[in-house]
Amino acid sequence: MATENVIVVDENNFQEVVLQSEKPVLVDFWAEWCGPCKMLSPIIDEVASENAGGTKICKLNVDDAKAIVKQYGVMSIPTVMLFKNGKEVERAVGFRPKHDIIRIINL
Repeated sequence: MATENVIVVDENNFQEVVLQSEKPVLVDFWAEWCGPCKMLSPIIDEVASENAGGTKICKLNVDDAKAIVKQYGVMSIPTVMLFKNGKEVERAVGFRPKHDIIRIINL
């Protein structure tokens, strides 16, 4: 459920890909069984292809990364978080239209 412009992150690579990134990183917390996540997925993919080389766009399957979900207090999905310098700077919960995702990236 990711394109070539979207990086799949999990408990094995989250630290390196997200927290140690010099670029801002947008992480989409999702699950296969989540209807709103499936609606958001093509928007994330589209933003990622338009944003190639800018902000890193990542997807994290909550079923495969329970420790990260707990660490960041993700209670509902989809949840989209923007990280800068290893710190969460913005969070949006629930389905968001493309312009909201772009606004978050541009913070």
